[in-house]
Amino acid sequence: MSNDNNQEVNQPLKVPKWGYIALLFALVFFSGFFHGVKGWQAALDFNTVNGTFGTMKDAAKATFTGMGGAGARDGFLFAFGLIPACMLALGVVEVVDHLGGLKAAQKLLTPLLRPLIGIPGIAGLALITSLQSTDAGAGMTRALRENNSISEKEKTIFAAFQFSAGGTITNYLSTGAALFSFITVPIILPLIVIFVMKIFGANVMRFYLSRVMKEEADSNGKQIAG
Repeated sequence: MSNDNNQEVNQPLKVPKWGYIALLFALVFFSGFFHGVKGWQAALDFNTVNGTFGTMKDAAKATFTGMGGAGARDGFLFAFGLIPACMLALGVVEVVDHLGGLKAAQKLLTPLLRPLIGIPGIAGLALITSLQSTDAGAGMTRALRENNSISEKEKTIFAAFQFSAGGTITNYLSTGAALFSFITVPIILPLIVIFVMKIFGANVMRFYLSRVMKEEADSNGKQIAG
């Protein structure tokens, strides 16, 4: 088994030409670039394709969950409402993976993501997705770990990146839009600060895990020597 793994590591990663096209589509689809756009381009946005639930006839703001719910029942309906986004995201990723998109991501993004926050390029699509949907990003990250595409350490670092300011673009352009008329700096500046701090938080976790693992290795070495 170890010999097979060594051969796979030494061999150059082969990416089919359709892989790059699939990766480009996925990055655009999950990025939110076409959010709010009218016309056929709206089909290139994850949130638009994910859609919305219908509203109650006599309550314009109420979805199928109703209004004023509480407790476990309300929590169940909230969780139930997250299923379509996760199913759609994972379904798109399966298609992209079949076309070689994840291999393209691994080849192109690893030189960027590895030194930046210590994760491989294959997690790049999940990273882009997490900026628009926390649930879809989390589901894709779990799938990467279950497939052993990322290690436990890389998953923890990646989770630290996602946990701070989850769904960054979606939340910033929706909830944060209420502050746009009051801020005295370009609206892109706070978003840049958020991204920088997300990267900073991931590297704090990266440093912590490196120290902990080093201390555990040193401790185990002393016990064996003793």
